[in-house]
Amino acid sequence: MAKHDIDPNYLDPNYEPVVNHSENLPFHQVLSARMQRRAVMKGTVGAALASVMGLGLVACGSDSDSDDETASGNTQTPGTTERALGFQAVPVSMDNQVVVPEGYSSKTFLPWGTPITGSYPDYRADGTNSGADQEEQVGMHHDGMHFFPIDQKSGGNSSTEGLLVMNHEYINQEAIHAEGATYNADGSRPADEVRKEIAAHGVSVVHIKQDANGEWDVVFGSPLNRRVTGGTEMEIRGPVRGYDKLFTKFSPNGTRTRGTLNNCSMGPTPWGTYLTAEENWHGYFANSDATQPREQTRHGVGSESRYDWELADNKADQYVRFNVSALGGSASEDYRNEANTFGFMVEIDPFNPESMPQKRTALGRFGHEGVIFAPAKEGEPVVCYSGDDSRFEYIYKFVSSKPYYAATAGGYLLDEGTLYVARFNEDGSGEWLALDLDNPAFASKVNAAKGTTVGDVAFDGFENQADVLLNTRLAADIAGATPMDRPEWGAVDPNTGEVYFTLTNNTKRTEDQVNAANPVAQNKNGHIIRWQEAGNDYTADSFEWDIFVFAGEQGTETVVDGDAVVTLNDDNIFNSPDGLWFDYNGRLWIQTDGYSDETFGNQMMLAANPETREIKRFFVGPQGCEVTGVVTTPDSKTMFVNIQHPRGNWPNAAEDRPRDACVIVTRNDGGVIGA
Repeated sequence: MAKHDIDPNYLDPNYEPVVNHSENLPFHQVLSARMQRRAVMKGTVGAALASVMGLGLVACGSDSDSDDETASGNTQTPGTTERALGFQAVPVSMDNQVVVPEGYSSKTFLPWGTPITGSYPDYRADGTNSGADQEEQVGMHHDGMHFFPIDQKSGGNSSTEGLLVMNHEYINQEAIHAEGATYNADGSRPADEVRKEIAAHGVSVVHIKQDANGEWDVVFGSPLNRRVTGGTEMEIRGPVRGYDKLFTKFSPNGTRTRGTLNNCSMGPTPWGTYLTAEENWHGYFANSDATQPREQTRHGVGSESRYDWELADNKADQYVRFNVSALGGSASEDYRNEANTFGFMVEIDPFNPESMPQKRTALGRFGHEGVIFAPAKEGEPVVCYSGDDSRFEYIYKFVSSKPYYAATAGGYLLDEGTLYVARFNEDGSGEWLALDLDNPAFASKVNAAKGTTVGDVAFDGFENQADVLLNTRLAADIAGATPMDRPEWGAVDPNTGEVYFTLTNNTKRTEDQVNAANPVAQNKNGHIIRWQEAGNDYTADSFEWDIFVFAGEQGTETVVDGDAVVTLNDDNIFNSPDGLWFDYNGRLWIQTDGYSDETFGNQMMLAANPETREIKRFFVGPQGCEVTGVVTTPDSKTMFVNIQHPRGNWPNAAEDRPRDACVIVTRNDGGVIGA
């Protein structure tokens, strides 16, 4: 077993260190005696679990005067037919298999190791594929994904052929090699093992097509099939491009880097490209210097890396770069700044396999879970949201400087604009705080913070706006943003325009750290928050918010002003909401990544009617997995769901190793999924 080998569930909420010590908005500043509207989350086991603030939105479909039947999710209201959940909820399951509702079928597709490009090397079940093989095969630990119709560029919406683009977040070292990760006598690692692990990260672009019998398969030989890995050359774009804190031996002018890592969620752009998120990238680097720059400490870069790639026995720069210690005379002679080229959203054009991926620095540098775009409107700015998936981190919004025009839109729209961070007030209002040195309010806070310690960082100011974006977390600390319970995926309701975000969990939040938007101490089950921008204008600097649902066991109630708007039962108990997606008919799909036991069973996916708050369990994954990534074809008749880090030998009982895979779900009658 490798020195730093980790369980496939390393993303457990207790694994990652807390690196935000800014203590923004402590309890006494959030809950004031002025508040008169109260709500509770409570369960049938024992007394009330927590006392929370819950403020209903006028724009929300759910009414605070809901009767008991609606509150328990058993009735529909007029006008919600298209969002109705027309399937029988599946029970919790602890079996090592996928469970879908009666009348539906599931089939695994594109498991890790599937050959998609180059020489199409076959997957070897004994773990002996080489690093070169893995560079031409589907990566490991599938995560966020999107289906692009093959005729999308010409305005079509094919549901029988397209590009399925998916992220590969991290790896299971025990499964990827014949006998797990190994070390040489001198403590170094075999270079080809490292090459293989780097190649298993990143993104797969797979051209797929449905045959006459409705079966999906890879279009072998398609020039559109592509692997983007942890070693693929990438361009730095936006305000941080060329900043001296990005200078490396590979790119002395700070304009390029290699690879994208820990790719979690994603976001399709309004102009038909794919943005992949770099989430827990900090663990891939090692710094043995006595002191570390704030660009590393605020993210948790340590003296040892997760996989020891910097210890490869081939001393080529492609491996040495993961040692971010100051080893040379200047930044252009070593890789002290390599980690500064990670933590961004990366744009990939799936229809142009020769294009170089672009790291969009204007969207900020942090632990991006993904990105979600507001509906683009002609002549108006592009707006998108992103969560920073760590305990006590923040939710961000980007507003482009240039307007969107469909005929000419492209990634350049993400290179100039304003990045904001959210503050959720106790009265149900919220503010977007600009992280811009040209903004007087932010500049004043920066000046006031100089010479002080912000969290664990001795703050001496920002050199320029590039420095602000490189240190986005620190800037958000100074701005006074609200620390959240691991903000992960977001989704925009296509009918109401409300923005939803999952807050997965936070068992480290103490009683004196709760705030209105994160009101549960030792929050092991999580919740989902939503907001409406002021005047339904996504560029607005204020919003109104409420809590859509608290996760938990049977009997957990989300109560607003004395009325239970959701009561969880056997059909919908869940914990740790993570993935989130609105389908083309307005149903909200909720995926989980938390703890599994006899109460909750394996991780799952549920569907919700956002207007009535009816929630039903639709899908249960195999043992040990995270259910993550979901999309349908435009006709909503084929659903793709990703399974990450399964245990045992799923999905093939004849093989010894688990393989991450996509699951295709269809209705037996050929109808719309979920209807």
